[in-house]
Amino acid sequence: MTRRLATVLVFALALVQLGAAPAGADDLSRIRDQGKIRLGHRAEARPFSYLDESGKPAGYSVALCEKIVDALKTELGLTQLPIEWVKVDSDDRFEAVESGSIDLLCGAATATLERRKKVAFSIPIFPSGISALVRVDAPARFRELLEGRTPPYRPTWRASMAQILDKRVLSAEKGTTAADWLVKRRAELQVNAEIAEVANYQEGVQRVLVRSSDAFFADRAILVEKIAQSSSAAELVILDRQFTYEPIALVSARGDEDLRLAVDRTLSGLYRSGQIWEIYRRYFGDLDENVKTFFRMAALPE
Repeated sequence: MTRRLATVLVFALALVQLGAAPAGADDLSRIRDQGKIRLGHRAEARPFSYLDESGKPAGYSVALCEKIVDALKTELGLTQLPIEWVKVDSDDRFEAVESGSIDLLCGAATATLERRKKVAFSIPIFPSGISALVRVDAPARFRELLEGRTPPYRPTWRASMAQILDKRVLSAEKGTTAADWLVKRRAELQVNAEIAEVANYQEGVQRVLVRSSDAFFADRAILVEKIAQSSSAAELVILDRQFTYEPIALVSARGDEDLRLAVDRTLSGLYRSGQIWEIYRRYFGDLDENVKTFFRMAALPE
């Protein structure tokens, strides 16, 4: 037993001498050494992340990431910390974080337990959830079902539900929580509805417009922004019902604890100081008391 313990101690000492260290211990050093930080952004996730008129990344999440870069520059003692913007899509964004192609993802990513197996999330930056987009002339019974308004013939409602959703086409963007949620709900309700995954929000909205899909399920805040800018807004309606609560967060690699700490410290400072109000108003309008409470609850004490 003594000989075995001695062997273990020698092996552990050898690891220390070889420079073994916990994952993520030198993340900020790596950013300092490479002389830049790589931020992932999306082109079609307005108002969180999009390209402005000049083709530069913009949006709520982008603005928060820029605040974080300013804080990192001070923490690392740098006079400048250039940003390398890397465009990602909904289906490759987490792989970009895992592979080290980007240091921080500044988009509209929902924090989930399943995703935490692969990446790490900051404290929440926005209280979001899934809503549905339909045409204004969608069948009344279909809208009532999606809105959760059950008719008086409650005993036969489950059979009616199956009839109403039979052969309906429901869409969601590939690689999003909305797509996963749709698949699970179809299985739970045992209905014969088709799920059509789309490449982006524009395709999802267009499918509803041309009646290729009966409904498009997506992040409510992005849907509101998309329809506000659409020339066909009068033909579409976003249902009042929010099917899920999904906290949006920034994303870094698992093990990047130094970077994650710096991100959470910066966000918490913005929340506690109230600086977040101006950034929020820029993209979402005035804050109500519920939103202010969300930020107060999300901020971590120093």
